Amino acid sequence: MASLNVGNLGEYLREQRNAAQLSLRQLADAAGVSNPYLSQIERGLRKPSADVLQQVAKALRISAETLYVRAGILDEREREELETRAVILADPSINERQKNVLLQIYDSFRRENGFVPETDKADGTDGADRTPRTDETPEAGKTPTAADETPKTADARKDDNPHS
Repeated sequence: MASLNVGNLGEYLREQRNAAQLSLRQLADAAGVSNPYLSQIERGLRKPSADVLQQVAKALRISAETLYVRAGILDEREREELETRAVILADPSINERQKNVLLQIYDSFRRENGFVPETDKADGTDGADRTPRTDETPEAGKTPTAADETPKTADARKDDNPHS
């Protein structure tokens, strides 16, 4: 069987498995794949699906996106963008509206620097005049009201009043 062109995925997996001090059989069991199949992936004889890579990444406790890049499924810049978005979305200290605002600012800066966000590539626009999707507002189709805003302290409210 000829080796497939999957970058250095197999070598990288072997290095990560050894660093985790797991045998091939242990990793295969943890990832829910067969031992021979994992061996073929490590030797570059099989190209795994994104689902299999995700299972292997979870078993190794590494980023699935890193494996996607190594397998040629994902571009390095796309991986960085996805990781940044994931961190913002996972932050429990900010609410959904704030997360959406941060993502919009992030996309704006990327566009300014010549990168077109993935959401804009899908619709063929540069995204500069993109109307927010309904899931980007606090509640789908609802215009934000004062009740949707983050509560302000008394000092912050006083600063908003031009007559004080």
